[in-house]
Amino acid sequence: MPQLSLLSPLGALTLSEEDGTIVALDWGRGRDQTETPLLLAARDQLQDYFDGQRVVFDLPLAPHGSAFQRKVWEALRGIPAGETRSYAALAASIGSVARAVGQANGANPIPIIIPCHRVVGANGALGGYSGGEGSATKRYLLDLERRSLRQQGTLL
Repeated sequence: MPQLSLLSPLGALTLSEEDGTIVALDWGRGRDQTETPLLLAARDQLQDYFDGQRVVFDLPLAPHGSAFQRKVWEALRGIPAGETRSYAALAASIGSVARAVGQANGANPIPIIIPCHRVVGANGALGGYSGGEGSATKRYLLDLERRSLRQQGTLL
């Protein structure tokens, strides 16, 4: 499986490709490094994201997971950048319960690109985050998106 790593403000990240789709984004540097056109495009889009020039990704994704997990991950992609949804609201939108959505959210194999960081507790508390430095990483990503949108003039 081709992999390509990049350095980000959150440390090293590694993208993995399978059958012409992105299947994973992992924290840390991968052992193998292969520059495929898709991995280079994904790397460039992530760099643009961290530089505040992009908040939406345009990449073919195929995360491995159950049908329910894929349904949750697709719903995550519908949360606009700079906004959040509660676990309960996300669950209601797909006809599920918050606990099940939380478990699927935590199993997301392509964080950042599939924006699991945009889901918060019902009271607005950040809650946990399985990547990087946990909730500090989640806060960083949310703040980055809001700053990017303000710079682009799309968030007041």
